[in-house]
Amino acid sequence: MFSASPQFAAACAILRTLREAGYEAYLAGGCVRDLLLGREPNDYDVTTSARPEAVLRMFPRTFAVGAHFGVVLVAQVDESEAAETNFVTEVATFRCDGAYSDGRRPDAVQYTLSATDDVQRRDFTINGLLLDPLRPAADLHSAVIDHVGGVADLRTGVVRAIGTAERRFEEDHLRMLRGVRFSARLGFSLEAETAAGISHLAARTAFVSRERVRDELTKMLTEGHARRAFELLDETGLLAEVLPEIARMKGVEQPPQFHPEGDVWTHTLLLLDHLEAGCSPTLAWGALLHDVGKPATFRRAERIRFDGHVAMGVAIGTEICRRFRFSNDESRQILALIENHMRFMDAPRMKAATLKRFFRLDGFAEHLALHKMDCLAAKGGIETWELVRQSWQAMPEDAVRPQPLLTGRELINVGYAPGAAFKEMLHAVEDAQLEGLITTPEEALRLVRQRFGAATPVAES
Repeated sequence: MFSASPQFAAACAILRTLREAGYEAYLAGGCVRDLLLGREPNDYDVTTSARPEAVLRMFPRTFAVGAHFGVVLVAQVDESEAAETNFVTEVATFRCDGAYSDGRRPDAVQYTLSATDDVQRRDFTINGLLLDPLRPAADLHSAVIDHVGGVADLRTGVVRAIGTAERRFEEDHLRMLRGVRFSARLGFSLEAETAAGISHLAARTAFVSRERVRDELTKMLTEGHARRAFELLDETGLLAEVLPEIARMKGVEQPPQFHPEGDVWTHTLLLLDHLEAGCSPTLAWGALLHDVGKPATFRRAERIRFDGHVAMGVAIGTEICRRFRFSNDESRQILALIENHMRFMDAPRMKAATLKRFFRLDGFAEHLALHKMDCLAAKGGIETWELVRQSWQAMPEDAVRPQPLLTGRELINVGYAPGAAFKEMLHAVEDAQLEGLITTPEEALRLVRQRFGAATPVAES
């Protein structure tokens, strides 16, 4: 048994059904690669000589989401567990692709009965392997069918395009970013012709939808090898094409007393090295962009300065979030991480009210995580991070967000006329409450009268 997962069992059940109907069928692509590397695949894909209409007839629950390109989704239910689990397996018909005039999808496909022809259209040799798990008494390696040299490349740790690299990248420009991601995630090198093809065609990524580019970059940032991914993006020329704002960090000096590690680019790479696999996309992008305002604000005075780099960073980050079409919630959090990353240096001197309001930031755990990485990528001291973390964890929620002692309605009830001053009054009350100076509505009203004067009686007409 190559895998004990129910997803693997579901894929094998599809293979059996196809084989019993007289069709050729194999596991294909990334799942085979991962099994050979000793990793549990996230999903399983099947490739078969059966045409889409045959697959649609053969299984009771199917979705023809890509039938035009020979792709059908087959849904199965695992009833062996207490709660039913749905598994969806992609089943693709052997095919040869026509021209890719849009740099993403083939204009037309031609079905074939040859698995050998089918794998030639795929991107990289390590993703072009087939597996026959139903072969009698087969071990993993003897069950692999390799028409492209992918087994050897897996053994030596190489990401190599199938056939001619530039042709593969002309077909689908996103493959250049995928090649970088696979190389970083697996710790593999980019084969020389493949790397040269990426460098030559890097500018073609401008024709890829920003959402697809965003998703590839997000995977690079969250798969646990972000630093290597961005080094490869830089080495291949892709970084200047997809994120020129990050490429501009190179050579931007920093004051050595605060950043002995080097320029802004070096600092950012060191910070990315601390991003853990599975971290949230917003933390990952906040980490990447936290110093994006520094190149535009660099100046030399008595020392190197970056006056206003946070505000500039928020402005540049806003444009990047818009360009890559992040959701409103994602954009807000990414920009908040940029906007607040320098506030930690003031935290030991913050008054209680200011600190508690700091803790109210949405996703404060991400702000803490970014600050720690920022410190570790610079001088290395995390004393402030530890101080803030302990205070945040020890502080009860009702101390950070206490019930208001006074509202605008109550101010009206005691005779204050609604107006712009209400905001200042209520802020002063909350400030005193957070500082622990007042604890009752009566004390709150007394503070308002002392600071803003008594309510002016409304004259009767």
